[in-house]
Amino acid sequence: MAKPVKMTCLECGSVNRVPDDKIGAGPKCGTCGTKMNDGRVREVDPATLAKAAKNDDLPLLVDFWAPWCGPCRMMAPAFQQAAQSLAPQARLAKINTQDHPKVSVKHNIRGIPALILFQSGREVARQAGAVPAKSIEDFVRQKAKTGA
Repeated sequence: MAKPVKMTCLECGSVNRVPDDKIGAGPKCGTCGTKMNDGRVREVDPATLAKAAKNDDLPLLVDFWAPWCGPCRMMAPAFQQAAQSLAPQARLAKINTQDHPKVSVKHNIRGIPALILFQSGREVARQAGAVPAKSIEDFVRQKAKTGA
């Protein structure tokens, strides 16, 4: 029997359980129907980030960014490209530190863009600065714990 994987819907914040052998089959949130692992970067709020960081078994890479940050805007296409490449093994999300300044304090963000990898209820790794898609992908693959 397939082991369930906990995934927080990055749209509505509901925690879902998905059989691990169905992760790549395009699972949808049981509450809102949003595809949960479709290779798209999702913009999250602090409450959803906290829930996903605490509950998700699947690696979640979060980009802490702001609209006034040139390097953040420059890295956005690479971050989206990495999200498509890493799905369904990992999900990528962004949080706007200008709109949610307390999240920077909570996560000890000293500069942006900052990438933090969460998995199984804890921070696994972090990386500062704008990087290309390949580096983002390598970072997640090296730092995330996989079931394989």
